This record gives sequence, structure tokens and C-alpha cells, in this order.
Amino acid sequence: MFDQDKEKPATSRPPAAIAREIRRRTTLTIPRGISMEAWRSLGQQIEAISNSSSWWLGDWLIYGQSEFPNRYKHAIAQTSLDYQTLRNYAWVARSFKPNQRLAELSFQHHAEVAGMEPEERGRLLKQAAEHGWSRNELRRQVRSRRATVEEERPVPLKIKPNDDQRERWQAAAQHTSQDLLTWITTSLDDAVDTIPTAGG
Repeated sequence: MFDQDKEKPATSRPPAAIAREIRRRTTLTIPRGISMEAWRSLGQQIEAISNSSSWWLGDWLIYGQSEFPNRYKHAIAQTSLDYQTLRNYAWVARSFKPNQRLAELSFQHHAEVAGMEPEERGRLLKQAAEHGWSRNELRRQVRSRRATVEEERPVPLKIKPNDDQRERWQAAAQHTSQDLLTWITTSLDDAVDTIPTAGG
């Protein structure tokens, strides 16, 4: 925590000079004596650049794919990121038009829902923004909804009777003058009717 009473006076160097000093790839060098307000502003800028850079890389890759198809792979080789990571950036950026990207949410929030239908992911992103969901909370919500959809989806029936069962079922179907599928369906319906209901 900073003791505001002991805060050093702001440096007189212009912001551009400070920016030149701190722009190094592996180090953040902050000049001594900057104000608390300048320090906070710097943090906000770093966060904005960090989140924006993923979108920028994605849009940069999309542009390269359309404008320089023969040189695209050579261009991405100049970055320090692996091919799959770059492809993911491009995929997410391509999934969302600029007007569909919510500035109050991170690129990672958008990546969590990029594979969903536009209307559904739009609703989820709006909820995430309204409720202040973290990326992990949004992921949990997505998984929960997928599980619900899976439960509601009809289960395909696959019956693989052995030879003895098949012969007995076929004989029973012929005895009732029904084809095998109709006999199976009727038998199952009859079996369900014999089960007491919850209120019975």
C-alpha cells in the first residue's frame, strides 16, 4: 500500500520521455517520483494494451491471409508466438465483427463463447458484462448450459440383440402379425404403461 502523505512529488519529465524509458520488451522500468495518478494511469494503459493486443493480432492475421496469401506463413513466423496460438487469435477475431466485441470484457471472455451460435454467445457476453463474470465464471456458465442441452437432447436408441433374442423377437412379431420394429415399439409402450406413476 502507498502512504499518500509520503508520496513523492510528480516528476517534471514529459509523458513522452517517460514512455520511451519504460518501452522495453522484457522490463517495465518506472521512473522514480511519478505521482500516484500517473502510476494508476500507466496500469490502465498496460491493461488496455494487453487486452487489445490479442484483437490486434487476430485482425492483423486476417488481413495477412486476405492480402498476402503467399507470404502469410512467413509473416507469422516473425512473431514469437506458436502457429496454433496465432490461429486461435485469428479464429476468435474472425468470429466477432468489431461491433460484436464488448470492450468491457477480455479477449479471453470472447474466446470462451466463440464457437457458439451468435445469438447465444451475445446473450452470454451481455450477462458476463452485466454481472461482472470472470473468464472462469463465464466458462462455468457455458459448461452448465451445454450440460443442460445434452440432458434435453433425445438419446438415440441402439439395440443390438444377440442371435437368440433376434429369433425370439422376430417370432413374437410374426405371431402378432407385426413387423419387428412395430412389435418392439408396442412392447415398450405396453411395458411403460405397467409402471406405476409417481402419483399412483
